[in-house]
Amino acid sequence: MDTPLPEIPLLKIFSFLDAFSLLQVCQVNKYWNTVAENDHLWRNLCLEKWGFCHFSYRCPGAPTWKRFFLSQRKRERRMASAQPEDFIYREAAGNLGILEPMAYLSGSSLQMNEREKSVLCTVSSKRMLFAWDVQEGTMIWSSPVQRSSIRLLETLPQMRLAFTVDLEGTVKVWNCRDEHALATLTLPKACFSLEAFLTKEGPFLMVGNSEGDIYTLTVPELRSVSKVNAFKYSVDLLHVSPSKRWVFASGVHQHILPKVFYAECLLRPSEDKIPLSVCLPFSSCCRAGWAPKRYNRITLMFRRASFRKTGFTTFDLTLERTGGQTVVQAHQVASFLLPVHMESPIWMGVSDANMIVFESGSRLFLFTINGLLLQQFDDHEISICNLWVDSLHVLTTSMDNYLHLYMWEEEGRYPYLKSCCHLEHRRDDFTPSCYVSKALCDNASIVCVVSKSRESSILVMYSLNT
Repeated sequence: MDTPLPEIPLLKIFSFLDAFSLLQVCQVNKYWNTVAENDHLWRNLCLEKWGFCHFSYRCPGAPTWKRFFLSQRKRERRMASAQPEDFIYREAAGNLGILEPMAYLSGSSLQMNEREKSVLCTVSSKRMLFAWDVQEGTMIWSSPVQRSSIRLLETLPQMRLAFTVDLEGTVKVWNCRDEHALATLTLPKACFSLEAFLTKEGPFLMVGNSEGDIYTLTVPELRSVSKVNAFKYSVDLLHVSPSKRWVFASGVHQHILPKVFYAECLLRPSEDKIPLSVCLPFSSCCRAGWAPKRYNRITLMFRRASFRKTGFTTFDLTLERTGGQTVVQAHQVASFLLPVHMESPIWMGVSDANMIVFESGSRLFLFTINGLLLQQFDDHEISICNLWVDSLHVLTTSMDNYLHLYMWEEEGRYPYLKSCCHLEHRRDDFTPSCYVSKALCDNASIVCVVSKSRESSILVMYSLNT
């Protein structure tokens, strides 16, 4: 200790430590504490843990990455241990129309601002867009009535922007504060998919239409960057990888082979070059998901034999030089079919690089990408009607007024799901739901849309009592 190591080699040594060990070395002496407080070390731990801050930067006045890491873990533990009595229950009902789809405009999951409130956007069948303060249970903004029904909703929480597409192919950008949209663009064909994302070069929006075209647009101006034809049928699935390096596109038509594009070719197109892409040799793809912590790995859910068999296949994408040319290669790393007697799932999600979660009837299953069953949950009495998955949470809903929260854990050889909390909404209302109940959450709230009539929905909001 009398001859301290220089800062650079000490930083290199500390970069191999986990968060607990890094906190321990902070207590050795003042010099080690100063080095271990380095923002770069804690930012890397955030990236390793959540994979969300690949392009994040810390704004002036925001907490350090260390403080953010510790507070985020504290919120996760609080959510994982929460019981029904720990939530404040609120409802929004009335003449709202059918509320679908919905997405968080901002929230406390992976936000640098610790006091950030959960703000939810919902689309109404009354051709309006609503914004809600989930903690207060109140509507804080609504758009004017639109000329056509809104079909798609996407949000970019980092910029507090919402994007909508209506049945006429009109794309709009909203800040959910001003009355009118920030920008409007009408595309010539009907749109079927929407994806907003943030890169080092800035924010972008991708739109897939009925003719198999993918438009890449700047945000918020909606200026055209590129247009590429993926296939001759509609682009029903459009997913950008966590690293923003790959773009997955597919349709649900049985003759379509999904494609993965090298994103740079769509973001910085060249007139004399065809965008780099590769077809994945599995038709009838119905769901897909990128592994949050493996930036080149994607898992597909597909159907076989007139949809009586469901399977999962996983690919790693690479960019390789072959014969003097750069090509995209898809390497299949795993594949399996579910047993014929198992009810075909509708929803799926992925976590880490080797986990697949899906519902089948009233049960929730966790498999490895090679088909090894790890866990089975029986928390619902009737069939699970919706499954929502992100890198931290798994939410299931059934049409008997119940939802269940699970959270990913990382102990042992595999990450696994921890069953956390079973919540019941509208306990005294036994009216059957007309539509599928859908839910999503962050680390401070859970929201669920329940439709007991064909004219209007009820927005159920749970917020942790802090």
